[in-house]
Amino acid sequence: MYRLEDSMLKFLKSLLLPSTGNTITLAEHDVPAWLDEREKAAREVLRAEVAEPVQAIQTAKAQLQLTVNNLQGADQDPEAHPRIKSIAKNSLPLFLKAMNTSLARELPEDPEEFYAAAVECVKGALNAARGQGRYLNVAFPDEMKDIRAGIDAIGREINTMTKAIGRFKEESARIAAARAAAGSLSAARNDRVHSLAKEKRLKERLCEITERLSSIETETARLNNDPAYLALENDRARCAELAAERDNLLRHYAALTMTASHVFRKAEKIAAKKKLSKEVHILKSAMEILSHHDVATAREVTGALEAACPVVQKMVDDGEIILKNRDERTVFSDTAAFSREVGDLCTRHCAVTGQFKEEEDLLASHPIPSRLRSLVREKEQLDHMQAREEQEHHDLLSAQKEREETIPHLYEELAKKLGEMKGETVQLVEDEPV
Repeated sequence: MYRLEDSMLKFLKSLLLPSTGNTITLAEHDVPAWLDEREKAAREVLRAEVAEPVQAIQTAKAQLQLTVNNLQGADQDPEAHPRIKSIAKNSLPLFLKAMNTSLARELPEDPEEFYAAAVECVKGALNAARGQGRYLNVAFPDEMKDIRAGIDAIGREINTMTKAIGRFKEESARIAAARAAAGSLSAARNDRVHSLAKEKRLKERLCEITERLSSIETETARLNNDPAYLALENDRARCAELAAERDNLLRHYAALTMTASHVFRKAEKIAAKKKLSKEVHILKSAMEILSHHDVATAREVTGALEAACPVVQKMVDDGEIILKNRDERTVFSDTAAFSREVGDLCTRHCAVTGQFKEEEDLLASHPIPSRLRSLVREKEQLDHMQAREEQEHHDLLSAQKEREETIPHLYEELAKKLGEMKGETVQLVEDEPV
């Protein structure tokens, strides 16, 4: 069984007792070791204080087990009432089982675990004594008296342990609270180190981005003033003129074909009603070509108009279609001229579109405009990155400010908890930054 010399026990207890009330200085990095030593001392004191009750409980438990074993073979009082004998006969096996189960519980070496197991052991024994055991008091008075005495003996020693366990748990709680405070302080200081390193990286990236943006601005200005690029101004103007001409041709073509298609649609409905399938097919084909989003070739358009216009002209002449506005009347007053005009528009549009595409491709393939477009894309990406990095830097600085305001309070809290344990005012010395 564990033993500790009285002088050593007094020394360990002195470490845990409040001191003189003076101020002591403790380095931050020494706190974990100081708490470990204090916990070790508290555990040694606990072991020493419970050594005797632990031995007494083990002895009382063994003696109680012997008493229970003897009860198993004990004879009842021959003069006992038959009713009492019958009850005792039925209750004894149940009582013995309950007692043996309780006493069979292992008592660990660790004081706290020993205490908890001993409490459960005595609870089980008490329940057995107050349960089936109460029917055995008359039949086995001496044995049951010894059993109750054994249970009481264990209970008294448990009560002795309770005070020591309570003091140890209080000290353990104070140590755990101090460890938690030290952990919070350490975490805050580590965060400070990581935050400063991150701030350095952010500043470096922002510097790189700023330098690159400045280089892009310089290069863009140089390219815009490059004689080779300025010489492209005439080409860009020509390209713009061709684009404007192409668009004007397209608007004129769309206006004419829309007018014709509107009349063709009326004619197609009349032809369908009269079941003129050939005429319906001719009109639908013409409308499909005229309404397509791409301008058709001159051959396709003139072919479709030469087939469809006579069908419509006949319906106009027969009075089946009434031309309602000047544009419609202009178209169908001379369908041959209309067909030629639309065909010419198609030919011209195709030529102008081709010329525009050639000019556009030449401009697009020129190295300077290509480089300028690349610089524009890069600048957009860098602007986005810069905004993101600046926001992250701002958030980091805010967190740093909040942390720096918190760290002194964490030092104060830890010093207070250490002082409460030591019984002295503790002044913490901050470790040097890593």
